[in-house]
Amino acid sequence: MEMVDWRGPPRPLGTGDVAVRCRIDFTYALGLELEDPGFHHSVLSDFRDRLAAGDRADRLLALALTRIRRAGLLEGRCTQRTDSTHILSAARELTHLELVTEAVRAVLEAMAHHAPEVLDELVTAEWAERYGRPVRPCSRPGHPVARLAQVGADARELLGRLHVRFPGSALPAQAEVLRQILVQHFLVDERGRFRPRTEHDGRPPSRVRIESPHETEARWTRRGDTRWTGYLVHVTETCDAKRVNVITDVATAVSGADSQALPGIHARLLRLLAGKHLVDGGCTSVAGMDDAARLHRVTLAGVVYQRVQPGRGVPST
Repeated sequence: MEMVDWRGPPRPLGTGDVAVRCRIDFTYALGLELEDPGFHHSVLSDFRDRLAAGDRADRLLALALTRIRRAGLLEGRCTQRTDSTHILSAARELTHLELVTEAVRAVLEAMAHHAPEVLDELVTAEWAERYGRPVRPCSRPGHPVARLAQVGADARELLGRLHVRFPGSALPAQAEVLRQILVQHFLVDERGRFRPRTEHDGRPPSRVRIESPHETEARWTRRGDTRWTGYLVHVTETCDAKRVNVITDVATAVSGADSQALPGIHARLLRLLAGKHLVDGGCTSVAGMDDAARLHRVTLAGVVYQRVQPGRGVPST
Protein backbone atom coordinates (compact mmCIF):
# COMPACT_ATOMS: atom_id res chain seq x y z
CA MET A 1 0.00 0.00 0.00
CA GLU A 2 2.76 2.47 0.93
CA MET A 3 4.53 1.79 -2.36
CA VAL A 4 1.41 2.28 -4.46
CA ASP A 5 0.49 5.43 -2.54
CA TRP A 6 3.99 6.85 -3.11
CA ARG A 7 4.08 6.00 -6.80
CA GLY A 8 0.69 7.59 -7.43
CA PRO A 9 -2.84 6.24 -7.80
CA PRO A 10 -3.29 3.71 -10.58
CA ARG A 11 -6.04 4.41 -13.08
CA PRO A 12 -9.06 2.13 -12.53
CA LEU A 13 -10.37 0.33 -15.59
CA GLY A 14 -13.98 0.43 -14.48
CA THR A 15 -16.42 -0.22 -11.68
CA GLY A 16 -15.71 -3.93 -11.33
CA ASP A 17 -12.07 -3.90 -12.43
CA VAL A 18 -9.03 -3.82 -10.19
CA ALA A 19 -6.57 -0.98 -10.00
CA VAL A 20 -3.17 -2.62 -10.10
CA ARG A 21 -3.72 -4.83 -13.15
CA CYS A 22 -3.84 -1.83 -15.51
CA ARG A 23 -0.26 -0.84 -14.64
CA ILE A 24 2.48 -3.44 -15.10
CA ASP A 25 4.97 -1.27 -13.21
CA PHE A 26 2.80 -1.57 -10.08
CA THR A 27 2.65 -5.33 -10.56
CA TYR A 28 6.45 -5.45 -10.80
CA ALA A 29 7.03 -3.11 -7.84
CA LEU A 30 4.73 -5.14 -5.61
CA GLY A 31 6.36 -8.41 -6.65
CA LEU A 32 3.10 -9.87 -7.97
CA GLU A 33 2.58 -12.44 -10.68
CA LEU A 34 1.33 -11.12 -14.00
CA GLU A 35 -1.94 -13.00 -13.53
CA ASP A 36 -2.48 -11.64 -10.01
CA PRO A 37 -5.79 -9.68 -9.88
CA GLY A 38 -4.34 -7.12 -7.45
CA PHE A 39 -6.78 -5.08 -5.40
CA HIS A 40 -9.74 -2.80 -6.08
CA HIS A 41 -9.02 0.90 -6.48
CA SER A 42 -11.23 1.78 -3.49
CA VAL A 43 -8.76 0.01 -1.18
CA LEU A 44 -6.17 2.69 -1.87
CA SER A 45 -8.59 5.43 -0.79
CA ASP A 46 -9.34 3.58 2.47
CA PHE A 47 -5.62 3.16 3.11
CA ARG A 48 -4.98 6.87 2.63
CA ASP A 49 -7.78 7.72 5.04
CA ARG A 50 -6.23 5.49 7.70
CA LEU A 51 -2.77 6.89 7.03
CA ALA A 52 -4.03 10.48 7.40
CA ALA A 53 -5.59 9.81 10.82
CA GLY A 54 -3.60 11.28 13.68
CA ASP A 55 0.15 11.45 13.00
CA ARG A 56 0.50 8.05 11.34
CA ALA A 57 2.04 9.49 8.17
CA ASP A 58 4.69 11.37 10.17
CA ARG A 59 5.49 8.26 12.23
CA LEU A 60 5.77 6.16 9.08
CA LEU A 61 8.18 8.66 7.51
CA ALA A 62 10.24 8.84 10.74
CA LEU A 63 10.47 5.04 10.88
CA ALA A 64 11.53 4.85 7.24
CA LEU A 65 14.22 7.53 7.77
CA THR A 66 15.55 5.72 10.85
CA ARG A 67 16.00 2.49 8.89
CA ILE A 68 17.53 4.34 5.94
CA ARG A 69 20.08 5.94 8.28
CA ARG A 70 20.96 2.60 9.82
CA ALA A 71 21.54 1.23 6.32
CA GLY A 72 24.08 4.01 5.74
CA LEU A 73 22.10 5.67 2.95
CA LEU A 74 21.52 8.93 4.82
CA GLU A 75 23.76 11.15 6.92
CA GLY A 76 23.23 14.44 8.67
CA ARG A 77 24.58 17.75 7.35
CA CYS A 78 24.28 16.68 3.72
CA THR A 79 22.94 19.03 1.05
CA GLN A 80 19.15 19.16 0.88
CA ARG A 81 16.60 21.11 -1.09
CA THR A 82 13.02 22.18 -0.45
CA ASP A 83 10.34 23.03 -2.98
CA SER A 84 6.58 23.47 -2.78
CA THR A 85 3.54 22.77 -4.90
CA HIS A 86 -0.15 23.47 -4.53
CA ILE A 87 -2.94 21.27 -3.17
CA LEU A 88 -6.51 22.01 -4.18
CA SER A 89 -9.20 22.33 -1.56
CA ALA A 90 -11.95 19.71 -1.54
CA ALA A 91 -14.54 22.51 -1.52
CA ARG A 92 -15.44 24.29 -4.73
CA GLU A 93 -14.94 28.03 -5.12
CA LEU A 94 -17.91 30.06 -3.88
CA THR A 95 -19.14 33.53 -4.69
CA HIS A 96 -19.74 35.95 -1.81
CA LEU A 97 -23.46 35.16 -1.91
CA GLU A 98 -22.88 31.41 -1.96
CA LEU A 99 -20.31 31.62 0.84
CA VAL A 100 -22.54 33.49 3.27
CA THR A 101 -25.61 31.43 2.34
CA GLU A 102 -23.79 28.15 2.92
CA ALA A 103 -22.35 29.44 6.20
CA VAL A 104 -25.86 30.26 7.48
CA ARG A 105 -27.14 26.88 6.33
CA ALA A 106 -24.28 25.10 8.12
CA VAL A 107 -25.13 26.86 11.41
CA LEU A 108 -28.82 26.01 11.04
CA GLU A 109 -27.95 22.36 10.43
CA ALA A 110 -25.71 22.27 13.51
CA MET A 111 -28.27 24.00 15.74
CA ALA A 112 -31.08 21.71 14.55
CA HIS A 113 -29.16 18.81 16.08
CA HIS A 114 -27.68 20.41 19.22
CA ALA A 115 -29.95 23.33 20.19
CA PRO A 116 -33.21 23.22 18.20
CA GLU A 117 -34.92 25.69 20.55
CA VAL A 118 -32.77 28.45 19.02
CA LEU A 119 -34.61 28.01 15.74
CA ASP A 120 -38.11 28.39 17.23
CA GLU A 121 -39.99 31.28 15.59
CA LEU A 122 -36.91 32.00 13.47
CA VAL A 123 -37.00 29.49 10.66
CA THR A 124 -39.97 30.38 8.47
CA ALA A 125 -41.02 29.11 5.07
CA GLU A 126 -38.78 31.75 3.47
CA TRP A 127 -35.81 30.58 5.53
CA ALA A 128 -36.54 26.99 4.56
CA GLU A 129 -36.54 27.98 0.89
CA ARG A 130 -33.26 29.92 1.20
CA TYR A 131 -31.33 27.49 3.40
CA GLY A 132 -33.14 24.16 3.07
CA ARG A 133 -30.53 22.61 0.82
CA PRO A 134 -26.83 23.18 -0.01
CA VAL A 135 -26.15 26.05 -2.37
CA ARG A 136 -25.86 25.16 -6.02
CA PRO A 137 -23.66 26.93 -8.58
CA CYS A 138 -25.51 29.50 -10.63
CA SER A 139 -23.84 31.54 -13.33
CA ARG A 140 -26.24 34.50 -13.06
CA PRO A 141 -28.24 34.64 -9.84
CA GLY A 142 -31.10 37.14 -9.85
CA HIS A 143 -30.60 40.32 -7.79
CA PRO A 144 -27.31 39.16 -6.19
CA VAL A 145 -26.72 42.37 -4.20
CA ALA A 146 -30.21 42.38 -2.67
CA ARG A 147 -30.00 38.66 -1.93
CA LEU A 148 -26.59 39.09 -0.29
CA ALA A 149 -27.98 41.87 1.91
CA GLN A 150 -30.92 39.66 2.90
CA VAL A 151 -28.70 36.70 3.75
CA GLY A 152 -26.43 39.00 5.77
CA ALA A 153 -29.42 40.27 7.76
CA ASP A 154 -30.52 36.68 8.40
CA ALA A 155 -27.02 35.76 9.57
CA ARG A 156 -26.91 38.73 11.92
CA GLU A 157 -30.27 37.82 13.44
CA LEU A 158 -29.18 34.19 13.84
CA LEU A 159 -25.97 35.18 15.61
CA GLY A 160 -27.92 37.50 17.89
CA ARG A 161 -30.08 34.58 19.02
CA LEU A 162 -27.02 32.42 19.55
CA HIS A 163 -25.41 35.07 21.75
CA VAL A 164 -28.56 35.04 23.90
CA ARG A 165 -28.59 31.23 23.97
CA PHE A 166 -24.89 30.97 24.88
CA PRO A 167 -24.23 34.00 27.13
CA GLY A 168 -20.69 34.47 28.37
CA SER A 169 -19.36 31.44 26.48
CA ALA A 170 -17.77 30.78 23.13
CA LEU A 171 -20.07 30.36 20.16
CA PRO A 172 -20.38 26.91 18.59
CA ALA A 173 -17.71 26.23 15.96
CA GLN A 174 -19.92 26.80 12.90
CA ALA A 175 -21.38 29.96 14.42
CA GLU A 176 -17.88 31.35 15.01
CA VAL A 177 -17.06 30.69 11.36
CA LEU A 178 -20.21 32.56 10.34
CA ARG A 179 -19.25 35.48 12.59
CA GLN A 180 -15.83 35.73 10.95
CA ILE A 181 -17.35 35.57 7.47
CA LEU A 182 -19.74 38.40 8.35
CA VAL A 183 -16.85 40.54 9.61
CA GLN A 184 -14.96 39.92 6.38
CA HIS A 185 -17.85 40.60 3.99
CA PHE A 186 -20.14 43.08 5.81
CA LEU A 187 -19.86 46.31 7.77
CA VAL A 188 -21.93 48.92 9.59
CA ASP A 189 -21.48 52.21 7.73
CA GLU A 190 -21.55 55.76 9.06
CA ARG A 191 -25.34 55.81 8.72
CA GLY A 192 -25.69 52.73 10.91
CA ARG A 193 -26.67 50.46 8.02
CA PHE A 194 -25.51 46.86 8.00
CA ARG A 195 -24.53 46.19 4.40
CA PRO A 196 -22.13 44.15 2.24
CA ARG A 197 -18.62 45.46 1.75
CA THR A 198 -17.69 46.88 -1.63
CA GLU A 199 -14.30 47.22 -3.31
CA HIS A 200 -14.20 50.81 -2.05
CA ASP A 201 -14.69 49.67 1.55
CA GLY A 202 -11.79 47.24 1.32
CA ARG A 203 -11.79 43.49 1.88
CA PRO A 204 -9.51 41.26 3.92
CA PRO A 205 -6.37 39.91 2.23
CA SER A 206 -6.48 36.38 0.89
CA ARG A 207 -4.11 35.08 3.60
CA VAL A 208 -6.87 35.48 6.22
CA ARG A 209 -10.05 35.35 4.10
CA ILE A 210 -12.26 32.29 4.63
CA GLU A 211 -13.18 30.67 1.31
CA SER A 212 -15.49 27.90 2.58
CA PRO A 213 -17.39 27.40 5.86
CA HIS A 214 -16.53 23.70 5.70
CA GLU A 215 -12.79 24.10 5.07
CA THR A 216 -11.83 27.22 6.96
CA GLU A 217 -8.04 26.92 6.55
CA ALA A 218 -8.07 26.80 2.74
CA ARG A 219 -6.86 30.04 1.18
CA TRP A 220 -6.98 31.56 -2.29
CA THR A 221 -3.44 31.95 -3.60
CA ARG A 222 -1.78 33.16 -6.77
CA ARG A 223 1.73 32.16 -7.84
CA GLY A 224 2.56 33.59 -11.25
CA ASP A 225 -0.11 32.34 -13.64
CA THR A 226 -1.33 29.63 -11.22
CA ARG A 227 -4.33 30.42 -9.04
CA TRP A 228 -5.97 28.03 -6.63
CA THR A 229 -7.87 27.67 -3.37
CA GLY A 230 -6.23 25.25 -0.98
CA TYR A 231 -2.84 24.71 0.58
CA LEU A 232 0.89 24.35 -0.08
CA VAL A 233 2.90 21.18 0.45
CA HIS A 234 6.63 21.61 1.13
CA VAL A 235 8.82 18.61 0.25
CA THR A 236 12.46 18.40 1.42
CA GLU A 237 14.88 15.84 0.00
CA THR A 238 18.60 15.15 -0.06
CA CYS A 239 20.47 15.97 -3.26
CA ASP A 240 23.89 14.41 -2.80
CA ALA A 241 25.38 13.26 -6.09
CA LYS A 242 27.11 10.33 -4.37
CA ARG A 243 24.04 8.97 -2.54
CA VAL A 244 20.44 8.07 -3.21
CA ASN A 245 18.08 11.02 -2.89
CA VAL A 246 15.76 10.58 0.09
CA ILE A 247 12.70 12.61 1.11
CA THR A 248 13.34 13.85 4.66
CA ASP A 249 10.33 16.07 5.39
CA VAL A 250 6.84 16.68 4.03
CA ALA A 251 4.68 19.48 5.42
CA THR A 252 1.28 20.74 4.32
CA ALA A 253 0.58 24.34 5.30
CA VAL A 254 -1.91 27.10 4.70
CA SER A 255 -1.00 28.87 1.48
CA GLY A 256 1.29 31.77 2.27
CA ALA A 257 4.89 32.87 2.06
CA ASP A 258 7.27 29.95 1.55
CA SER A 259 9.71 31.50 4.03
CA GLN A 260 7.22 30.93 6.85
CA ALA A 261 7.62 27.16 6.46
CA LEU A 262 11.40 27.07 6.89
CA PRO A 263 11.58 27.33 10.73
CA GLY A 264 9.22 24.36 11.07
CA ILE A 265 11.19 22.32 8.53
CA HIS A 266 14.47 22.92 10.36
CA ALA A 267 12.86 22.12 13.73
CA ARG A 268 11.45 18.80 12.47
CA LEU A 269 14.65 17.62 10.77
CA LEU A 270 16.65 17.62 14.05
CA ARG A 271 19.49 15.11 13.47
CA LEU A 272 18.93 15.22 9.72
CA LEU A 273 19.56 18.95 9.35
CA ALA A 274 21.19 19.98 6.12
CA GLY A 275 24.62 21.54 6.03
CA LYS A 276 23.52 23.40 2.91
CA HIS A 277 19.84 23.96 2.24
CA LEU A 278 18.82 24.85 -1.33
CA VAL A 279 15.56 26.79 -1.66
CA ASP A 280 13.84 28.93 -4.27
CA GLY A 281 13.44 32.69 -4.17
CA GLY A 282 10.21 32.55 -2.17
CA CYS A 283 12.05 31.11 0.84
CA THR A 284 15.06 33.40 0.92
CA SER A 285 15.52 36.56 2.94
CA VAL A 286 18.37 38.10 4.86
CA ALA A 287 16.59 37.46 8.16
CA GLY A 288 15.84 33.84 7.21
CA MET A 289 19.46 33.18 6.25
CA ASP A 290 20.66 34.65 9.53
CA ASP A 291 18.20 32.58 11.60
CA ALA A 292 19.10 29.36 9.79
CA ALA A 293 22.83 29.90 10.33
CA ARG A 294 22.55 31.11 13.93
CA LEU A 295 19.94 28.67 15.25
CA HIS A 296 20.66 25.53 13.21
CA ARG A 297 24.09 26.04 11.57
CA VAL A 298 22.43 25.64 8.18
CA THR A 299 23.64 27.55 5.12
CA LEU A 300 20.54 28.71 3.26
CA ALA A 301 21.23 29.03 -0.48
CA GLY A 302 18.88 30.71 -2.92
CA VAL A 303 18.17 33.86 -4.87
CA VAL A 304 17.43 36.92 -2.72
CA TYR A 305 15.11 39.31 -4.50
CA GLN A 306 15.33 43.01 -3.73
CA ARG A 307 12.06 44.60 -2.62
CA VAL A 308 10.70 47.10 -5.12
CA GLN A 309 9.81 50.44 -3.58
CA PRO A 310 7.01 52.50 -5.16
CA GLY A 311 8.36 54.97 -7.70
CA ARG A 312 11.85 53.43 -7.81
CA GLY A 313 11.38 51.05 -10.70
CA VAL A 314 12.43 47.44 -10.97
CA PRO A 315 15.83 46.62 -9.43
CA SER A 316 18.41 44.77 -11.41
CA THR A 317 19.21 41.16 -10.40
